[in-house]
Amino acid sequence: MRQFIQSSEGALLDEHYPAGLLTLSLPTVRGYVATFWTRRRVQLWRAAGNDDADGMLLRPAAQGDEIEVAQVHVRSWQVAYRGLLPDEYLNALDPADRAARYTFADGDPGRPHTTVAVDHRQICGFATIGACRDLDKPGAGELYAIYVHPDWWGRGAGRMLIEEARRHLIDRGFEEAVLWVLAGNARAESFYRIDAWRPDGERRLEEVHGIRVDEIRYVRRFS
Repeated sequence: MRQFIQSSEGALLDEHYPAGLLTLSLPTVRGYVATFWTRRRVQLWRAAGNDDADGMLLRPAAQGDEIEVAQVHVRSWQVAYRGLLPDEYLNALDPADRAARYTFADGDPGRPHTTVAVDHRQICGFATIGACRDLDKPGAGELYAIYVHPDWWGRGAGRMLIEEARRHLIDRGFEEAVLWVLAGNARAESFYRIDAWRPDGERRLEEVHGIRVDEIRYVRRFS
């Protein structure tokens, strides 16, 4: 069924949306609208020849980005979590294993969204957002992951990614979001505090990628 939705920007969106979309909740509709504009931005970004552009840019993760994102993920864990997680575990991390878990080709606006930072055609960082998975935070969003390759630490990629992550969370209608940070990761906690995230007293032991970790929850309100 073809539906027409007037976005807040005043542009008419002509897309193949599910039947009954106009009867859905406002956050759900916002999710579809945000997905439309995300796809449009990456189309324009590529059409402008930015694959050859200098400088750091942000774009949605796309099919084919999986291994580069996984390499960022693994290398950032190996450096940031050294001394917090066992060396034998960190040394054995395999980008191919991580890459197999990503679903960047899925355009469902209800699923997690990943933004990548690209510097000279190389992915140097990423951030993933979606709905909060914590039972005591219904209706909240969540910053699932944000990682920057250590070679790009201190060059602004993290700041750009967290700002873009917040924008996507707000576009989806969330007024509040959470994130979980590994206990003892002082660098990450300082980074989140600068962006106005604050610990709310919640803590958990969680299995992440096959290893049990101690995590602290941070919360940020957008309104």
